Amino acid sequence: MRKLRDPAFRFLLDAPPPGEWVALDCETTGLNVRTDEIVSIGAVRIVGNRILTSERMELLIRPQGEMRPESICVHRLRNRDLDSGVSIEQAIHALLHFIGSRPLVGYYLEFDVAMLNRVVVSMLGIGLPQPKIEVSALYYDYRFQQLPPYRQQGDPDLDLRFATVMKELDLPTWDAHDALNDAVMAALAFVKLRQLGAA
Repeated sequence: MRKLRDPAFRFLLDAPPPGEWVALDCETTGLNVRTDEIVSIGAVRIVGNRILTSERMELLIRPQGEMRPESICVHRLRNRDLDSGVSIEQAIHALLHFIGSRPLVGYYLEFDVAMLNRVVVSMLGIGLPQPKIEVSALYYDYRFQQLPPYRQQGDPDLDLRFATVMKELDLPTWDAHDALNDAVMAALAFVKLRQLGAA
């Protein structure tokens, strides 16, 4: 609490609303946490076993530099698509109010949180304080319980790719590398795994 620079964001440290989470995804210019930039953020609220797509956030963010062709090929966002986007500081401000103190859910969430924390720490003096729930870890634990007893934890044969997780859970998929789509798919996987007793 003492490290929090702006008391207006004290709500981030409140107890989370029971049975509520926020699924989150970021699209970036690359995979280097130190030098790459966030270009879009998608988030959706989860209450119980319901994904509230009417309570979602989708933000485009103006990057500081030019988009590289390889980045455009991945998430199909061009410089001109981002010209009308908001600044990263505006995006983080809106996102923090959307999340509140709810735990975060995502696939490869550690990367997204690291990218966001570059800005959050400079703004607030602390990183995102919410509990983090990694969908692939929940899926791994669920699948490990299904394996024969002679298989060891850490077995490299378990495929944790997002498309495989969705397929094995019999869930629909949409175009990947779209922040809101990826957030909704992570939310679907989380809800399904909860129903299966994995969360």
